[in-house]
Amino acid sequence: MAENSLINESSPYLLQHAHNPVDWHAWNDETLKKAKDENKPIFLSIGYSSCHWCHVMAHESFENEEVAKFMNENFVNIKVDREERPDIDDIYQKVCQIATGQGGWPLSIFLTPDQKPFYVGTYFPVLDSYGRKGFGSICRQLSQAWKEKPKDIEKSAEGFVDALHKTETPKVSAKLERTILDEAAMNLFQIGDSTYGGFGSAPKFPNAANISFLFRYAKLSGLSKFNEFALKTLNKMAKGGIFDQIGGGFHRYSTDAKWLVPHFEKMLYDNALIPVNYAEAYQITKDPFYLDVLQKTLDFVLREMTLPEGGFYSAYDADSEGIEGKFYVWKKSEIKEILGSDADLFCLYYDVTDGGNWEGNNILCNNLNISTIAFNFGTTEEKVQDILKSCSEKLLKVRSMRTRPGLDDKILVSWNSLMITAFAKGYRVTNDPKYLNAAKTCIAFIESNLFADDKLLRTYKNGTAKIDGYLEDYSYFINALLDVFEIEPEPKYLKLALKLGHHLVDHFWDSENNSFFMTSDDHEKLIVRPKSNYDLSLPSGNSVSAFVMLRLYHLSQEQNFLQIVTKILESQAQMAAENPFGFGYLLNTLSIYLQKPVEITIINTENSEICKSLLTNYLPNSFMVTIQNSTQLENLSEFPFFAGKTFEEKTSVFVCKDFSCSLPLHTIDEINSHL
Repeated sequence: MAENSLINESSPYLLQHAHNPVDWHAWNDETLKKAKDENKPIFLSIGYSSCHWCHVMAHESFENEEVAKFMNENFVNIKVDREERPDIDDIYQKVCQIATGQGGWPLSIFLTPDQKPFYVGTYFPVLDSYGRKGFGSICRQLSQAWKEKPKDIEKSAEGFVDALHKTETPKVSAKLERTILDEAAMNLFQIGDSTYGGFGSAPKFPNAANISFLFRYAKLSGLSKFNEFALKTLNKMAKGGIFDQIGGGFHRYSTDAKWLVPHFEKMLYDNALIPVNYAEAYQITKDPFYLDVLQKTLDFVLREMTLPEGGFYSAYDADSEGIEGKFYVWKKSEIKEILGSDADLFCLYYDVTDGGNWEGNNILCNNLNISTIAFNFGTTEEKVQDILKSCSEKLLKVRSMRTRPGLDDKILVSWNSLMITAFAKGYRVTNDPKYLNAAKTCIAFIESNLFADDKLLRTYKNGTAKIDGYLEDYSYFINALLDVFEIEPEPKYLKLALKLGHHLVDHFWDSENNSFFMTSDDHEKLIVRPKSNYDLSLPSGNSVSAFVMLRLYHLSQEQNFLQIVTKILESQAQMAAENPFGFGYLLNTLSIYLQKPVEITIINTENSEICKSLLTNYLPNSFMVTIQNSTQLENLSEFPFFAGKTFEEKTSVFVCKDFSCSLPLHTIDEINSHL
């Protein structure tokens, strides 16, 4: 089988296309020069390894000899993994939004040799159908226009570039006050689905940052309806098919409003962001149900997405053996054969029927309480739980023998950093050391493998790290370092976080428009220098940067960090109030900024009751550092956060806010009255 130049790449997505008859190239100087030298338009295809419609378009068009032949003769064809190059993806997604009102993957763009877009869309079927032009026809028409009507193409390209520049217009500065949070919370609540939880109708995404914001706002306003809605969403998700009931972990989104039928791919970032919500839900309610979902999700990542040296893989496909969801679904007859006499109980609990609930198969989901099952089978709730647990283990064992979905095994700093944060939060509420170890091992992995010349790199595979880090890589990693530092305050974590924080300000900050660029000042020049402000499936680099700058300011008292937080929040706050769905993470940062963080220092952890009380309490506006021994405290004396605090023989807690601190507190009652 012939191969193209993608065979030399490390991205699993690019390697999937290395044997296409299309003469694909990676995005690099050499390829861009080739387009200029040959005066050919570029066809740019952007996707990612676990993207279902990317696979469909590849099969229909890029494996088609005739289509490939035409592409090779008339275009320079470039493939980009959007997870490796979020900057290129961001620019051309915006163009797609401008042109069609929507974006998505695969993203298909035709460019002039100097990278200006002149025609854009997402998935194109190979042949004309239902009044839609097929990919083959589009290629022929555009190739002809390139040769015969170059002025039309140039005009179209300039129009897109002008429109792109307008999307980066300066934002109106807003006054930072509580009313912004009130307006945002009401606007978010109005798009909530009161029946099934979540926002909007199908398809439904988890939107972790928005759930966190509703929890925060409930605490701030004292209005329980916001908590109730957020908890309802988490309950419905955890009982639906979007959650892998026997293997743990969340699928990417639900194709229906009820959270029953997922799009089956599993992304690392979802399994990092969502557990934080369940940790918060547990802190608020103390209901072990939420702890169970959190642990199943973190355990899934440890079991199936962890590199032996400690990094975390990116994603699992939705498909196996060419069929979406095949790995995860069951026939009732198969379950009966495996579980024998326990099958009836299991099938009732997980809604398994002969006809199935999806395309003749069963997606496991759960709408019944354990107590109902216990009553039905004349047994105790404990016994029911034991049976369900042992049945799940048996089915998981059988499932693990099936052909697995494809794994994208590249390591991305940004997504790994989100996972470190999830493990740190998981450790806080469970006190299980394996979670803290996973977080620390991953930090060590990034430090040894993803730094060059004191700068972060973005992606690692098979021993090779490459591509300069983006804003999200830096900001998420600083956040992860601080999360682990709060639990185990080794100065090295804080020093590295401060160093990277200064690097962000020096190389990414846009002082004219009071926000961060996505790329550093020495990054490859593209047609625009992109910015990302929206918190969608991932929090934006700007929102997380604002949060880490606030944390760094409180630990170091460096005024510059506080000024930057204020400027970012002022420039985004009005948009966040009007469109809270796209600014959940920013609103969480604004909430803590307006209420002023409570600084809690636990000194000497021997009183486990006090530690547990604080760590399992919902304190969203606190920065809490746990000092285990006197050496740690001595080593941190240079940082203002720890100034004037002394180590005592028994557990003592300092609560500080707005530059004034309590005396050392020694009982849970004293601490709670200060909080």
